[in-house]
Amino acid sequence: MEMRTKTKLTCPECGSAQEVEMPMNACQFFYECVDCKASITAKAGDCCVFCSYADVPCPSKQLE
Repeated sequence: MEMRTKTKLTCPECGSAQEVEMPMNACQFFYECVDCKASITAKAGDCCVFCSYADVPCPSKQLE
């Protein structure tokens, strides 16, 4: 399986989607939407915003 480091993250507040580079060595708990400036946090039980709102899970989940 090929590791993907770019993903499309969709803001749960305004619905805009941005292509984002995911960090390889850490989980990202917060993200600020570039369009509406909402502070996005991971859903309960998810390790990061990518696992909650992106079309590809974070690199650490891809390795599992």
